[in-house]
Amino acid sequence: MTDTTAAPTVLVRTEGSLGRLTLNRPKAINALDLDMIRQLTAALDRWRDDTDIDIVLIDGAGDRGLCAGGDVRGLYDQITSGQHHGVGDFFRAEYALNLMIAQYPKTVVAIADGITMGGGIGLAGHAAVRIVTERSRLAMPETRIGFTPDVGGTYLLGRAPGRIGEYLGLTGSTMTGADAVYAGFADYYVPSAHLDELREALGKRADPTSPSELVLLFDETPERSALADERAWIDEVFSADTIGDILQRLSERTESAASDTAATLAELSPTGIAVTLDAVREAREGDLRDALIGEYRRVLWFGTHHPDLVEGIRAQLVDKDRSPRWQPATLAELEPDAGAAARAYSPQVPLFG
Repeated sequence: MTDTTAAPTVLVRTEGSLGRLTLNRPKAINALDLDMIRQLTAALDRWRDDTDIDIVLIDGAGDRGLCAGGDVRGLYDQITSGQHHGVGDFFRAEYALNLMIAQYPKTVVAIADGITMGGGIGLAGHAAVRIVTERSRLAMPETRIGFTPDVGGTYLLGRAPGRIGEYLGLTGSTMTGADAVYAGFADYYVPSAHLDELREALGKRADPTSPSELVLLFDETPERSALADERAWIDEVFSADTIGDILQRLSERTESAASDTAATLAELSPTGIAVTLDAVREAREGDLRDALIGEYRRVLWFGTHHPDLVEGIRAQLVDKDRSPRWQPATLAELEPDAGAAARAYSPQVPLFG
């Protein structure tokens, strides 16, 4: 018997000229599944030509975060059961939504309060007005499960200052709100205590006040970004041509952060970080659509041709032994151009057909 009393996973409502989309799976930190993606897409489609809606606000229920990412456990189940068509369906729907948000004819405001990672970046990172708080923790942590950043994350990483994008993409490191503003993942820093006032102001705004002007009423200068302080050695190290060269430069640095970074990379999938380096650098050229197409090739290659994604999810989320057995196991065994196969993969169903 179907439970008809279950709370909706996306809250869709209007407040004056404001269309509100709230991810509503707080116990799962609002992790995205395919149905949620379809609900978000349908609402944006309805509001596109609705003259009563001027602004769209995306936020998350609960106080833990906007969105912890996509349902990777569901992805694991699909891959291991041979349902590869389902894998493609999910990513095509998600990436189409990411591009829709970026190209939407009305102002999209996203509040990335708390944890905002992976798929959450795909929602917030491409909005016209991107807000973080002192509680924000943003990341593209896909290499931690033997995978590669997607949802347009490579586009954002490729445009971060200097080589910050390579550093964040390869290590999966977490950004504070201040870091996110510095790295170009956010535009405004609003203390969480003022978010309800901001939401109310967006719903009751008096024309011709723009959403950006309203946000500026609550915007504050964040503390100095730690990424800014580490920028010099990050640029020197992560400008190297290959993963091997990056590790060599790390070994020559004296900063403790460089040593910690080397230790992190040594634990990750060699293939995952090689593919990620290639992806971020490819995405530095072209637009968001181009980056999404490149990501789609790579994620389906991982989903159908390489074992490290399944192994990474198994180790982190299924068996939880935290002991992934990567193939190859070490960077020394990695092929010189390990990113080429994923870059060249041709999916049977195109992303934007």
